[in-house]
Amino acid sequence: MTMSTPSRLSELSVGQSANVLAVDVTTDSGVRAMEMGLIPGTEVKLVAVAPLGDPLVFELRGYRLSLRRAEASGVEVSPR
Repeated sequence: MTMSTPSRLSELSVGQSANVLAVDVTTDSGVRAMEMGLIPGTEVKLVAVAPLGDPLVFELRGYRLSLRRAEASGVEVSPR
């Protein structure tokens, strides 16, 4: 099994899935992201991008979550 290089949630392509590795909790948006279910080990999939590129819509834990690109860049993931 090969390991994926860690990247940022904001770098996923539409339809791509990843596992959350870490969340930057030094920011309020990072803490909110964790409160909304973006915790290490969670599988997340990018399902849509707004026409101007922001926000991004992710699917995780059976629901959809919209994040600004800047917020998503604070989440480290391992793409699948």
